[in-house]
Amino acid sequence: MLDLFDKITEAANAIKSKWSQKPAVGIILGTGLGPLVEKIEVAASIDYGEIPNFPRSTALSHKGQLVCGTLNGLPVVAMQGRLHLYEGYPLKEITLPVRVMKSLGADLLVCSNAVGALNPYYAKGDIMLIEDQINLMGDNPLIGINDDRLGPRFPDMCEPYSHELIDRALRIARAEDIVAHKGVLVGVAGPNLETRAEYRFLRTIGADVVGMSTIPEVIVAVHCGMRVVGFSVITDLCLPDALEPADVNEIIRVANEAEPKLSKLVTGVLAEEA
Repeated sequence: MLDLFDKITEAANAIKSKWSQKPAVGIILGTGLGPLVEKIEVAASIDYGEIPNFPRSTALSHKGQLVCGTLNGLPVVAMQGRLHLYEGYPLKEITLPVRVMKSLGADLLVCSNAVGALNPYYAKGDIMLIEDQINLMGDNPLIGINDDRLGPRFPDMCEPYSHELIDRALRIARAEDIVAHKGVLVGVAGPNLETRAEYRFLRTIGADVVGMSTIPEVIVAVHCGMRVVGFSVITDLCLPDALEPADVNEIIRVANEAEPKLSKLVTGVLAEEA
């Protein structure tokens, strides 16, 4: 981890050369959820390839650019497309953008993802506020010699997602008549979907949804001292006794259709931060 500080500084300086404002919020937009940037008053859009040390996104529907501007009057920096372990990048590279957001000044991370539902009471298109997480990715972005300039050696994870922000989002969901749950995300490496036996196991250990992202970024955000709120869009049902083959195009379609609901929740949560 000792090489990260210089890489973070170099990336942050490159962004500052194109956008001088200090962001209050960092946003990570997942599968099919990129259109949220249309709500941002854009001051600068920077391709990941133009930012030193940023990996390039190769996942379907992930555009791969950093959008800087204001949302509900708040200065924000948003990743339009994220990075995944299954793309072959080490977790230290995948999570580097979170550290750069912190270096730029953001103290709140908003992350979204598309997930499969293990909880039988969830339906396609529902949104889940992530209350807690289980890391089954087989790796951790904090492994290695700790750099105290970035965070503590043993960050506490008793509240990785802000209870205050979860309650705020659920209150907004009720007011907007949006179906929203509160539950546990389990993260796996991917890229294959899970077997019936694996879905049964994941549900047994307490997970409500399963995905291939978010958890490494949240670990790093906690390490950085950022508050976090996380939104999962249910795009497919992972019920082992009624399992159907996954269709990536269908997953993206459901995520796109859920995007307006997600936008209302995110903008509502951030409106109370202004």
